[in-house]
Amino acid sequence: MRVEMVKINSEKPEPSLIRYAADQIRAGEVLGMPTDTFYGLAADPFNLRAVERVYEIKSRSRHKPLSLLIQDTEQAEELAKPLPEEFHALAKKFWPGPLTIIVKAASRLPLKVTANTGNVALRVPNASIPLAVVEAAQIPITATSANLSGENECTTAIAVRDQLGMRIPIIVDGGVSPREIASTIVDLTDEEARWKILREGAISSQDISEFFAKG
Repeated sequence: MRVEMVKINSEKPEPSLIRYAADQIRAGEVLGMPTDTFYGLAADPFNLRAVERVYEIKSRSRHKPLSLLIQDTEQAEELAKPLPEEFHALAKKFWPGPLTIIVKAASRLPLKVTANTGNVALRVPNASIPLAVVEAAQIPITATSANLSGENECTTAIAVRDQLGMRIPIIVDGGVSPREIASTIVDLTDEEARWKILREGAISSQDISEFFAKG
């Protein structure tokens, strides 16, 4: 399978190319695509075959849930159970941006996406291409990094092609990733703890702690 490279301007994404990428995702394809951190694997989370392909492409454990890129907090409300106050506070402060928030998933989300955890990880990316694709597709898209499990994350389309070449049909080339640090992950699913940082990334633990201390 020869990989199709689709070059899209990261500052001003061409609408026709964004539509093409969104249509491919809606048709069940898995695309390599830039986010606001590393390149990710974009698929329709409601298409179980596409979700299965994401796990196959990465050789990823089925016990690890997939994070989703969304357009805004309204879309989050469709994908999650009643959202805690902490969610709205974090989203207002850090979105769009490299903060992934784990909340309890709504029943409409397939269990395969949540890896049977009942939780979902959401992020509004601070980058034009993924936001435009989510908007054009009118669905959230998966955002797990476009690399083989255990290998380095990719900051360019060429790196994705070198690692996953024969495994994915289309890679959107949006240039070099704007940052080389993964998103910070905050878990809001434990009612007693209220919040905990599962992974420190582009936003420091101190920033999160200070934010909650002020709140």
